[in-house]
Formats: sequence, structure tokens, C-alpha cells
Amino acid sequence: MSKRATAFDPRLFLSTAGTGRNMMSFKKGQMIFAEGDTSDAVFVIQIGSVRLSAKSPRGKNATLDILRANDFVGKDALTGQPRRTVSASALTSSQLLRIKKRVLERTLSREIKLSNLLWAYVLGRNLRYQQDLLDQRCSDSEKRLAHVLLLEARLESGRASAALIPKMRQGMLAEIVGTTRSRISYFMNRFRELGFIHYDASGALRFAQ
Repeated sequence: MSKRATAFDPRLFLSTAGTGRNMMSFKKGQMIFAEGDTSDAVFVIQIGSVRLSAKSPRGKNATLDILRANDFVGKDALTGQPRRTVSASALTSSQLLRIKKRVLERTLSREIKLSNLLWAYVLGRNLRYQQDLLDQRCSDSEKRLAHVLLLEARLESGRASAALIPKMRQGMLAEIVGTTRSRISYFMNRFRELGFIHYDASGALRFAQ
């Protein structure tokens, strides 16, 4: 009697090396891929954080998003785009699983669990980007900054307070929020004065209890 085939585990597929999948380490500030590079793979963040950015027609570099563990990087590879439309760089020392485009596409066509997981993720990110666009149009800079900090601390669903706020340059926050660095500094000081955020004994920034 033949052994029963092991059930496909999408989480395992997205977190381990194998055929067409290799684990890669990046130093802080190291480029993962650049705008215009060949779009031939998708990455899954295992450890660390990644900055997505793009250049304006005038050559100014703007931060589009900050991605963290379990996020997909380079999804444009699955849209038929031959070249990268954004750049990705490591914000911290990071480890990412690189999956060749053809391997991921072949596996998606065979494994419904993986397909459902990926498309649920994509739809969730699209809803997030719609909310960000709505905030840009309808909310003031202070509210947009508060929303970004909540998202970065993974408190968007209203979970417990005292969560760690990842360290980010105020200039980068200004790019995401769509305001100036001086305004970000003013709002951060205001949040501290109001008791919404504080620095703990180690110097890490957290939401207040």
C-alpha cells in the first residue's frame, strides 16, 4: 500500500528553501531590487523590514510603503510587468525567501491553498492602499501620521496598547504621510506631550498604556 502524499502546506512553502526558492540575507540599506530591473521573482520577508520606493519624474525618491515579516515583495512579477515598477531595499538586517516567478506561478496553478492565501493578501493590501489614499484626500497630516504609526505597530485592528513602534526616520515618515519633516517632528512631540506615545527604559518608542 503506497504512502499517502503529504498535504501541501502554503506556510511551509513560503518560509523554506527548495526548488526555485532560496533564502537570501540583506544588510541594512542594501538594495533588494531596483526600479527597472527584470521582474523575475517574488520575495517573502522572513525577518526584518523592507522599504518600497519610487522616483518621481523629477527624480525625487518617495517612500511608498514599509513591509515586514510575512509580507510579499515584488508582486508586480505576477502581473505581466517585465520590469520592476518600484525599488525595494532593506530597512534593517533582513532575511527574505526569493521564489522564482515561474515556480510560484506553476505552484499557484496547482495549489488552491497557496492561491487563496496570496490573493487574500493582495486584496487586503489593496484595501489598505485605498484607505491610505482616502486619508491623503480627507484627513489632516496629524491624523495620517497617527494612522501610519498604528499600522506600523500592527495596531490597526485595535489590539493591546504598549506595542512597539518600529524605528523610522522622520524624513521617511514625512514621505509616507505627505507632509514635511518639521511637521512630523511637531506632531511626534505633540503625541508625546499628550501621553499617546513614550520612550521605554531601552529608548524604544511605544504607545502608552
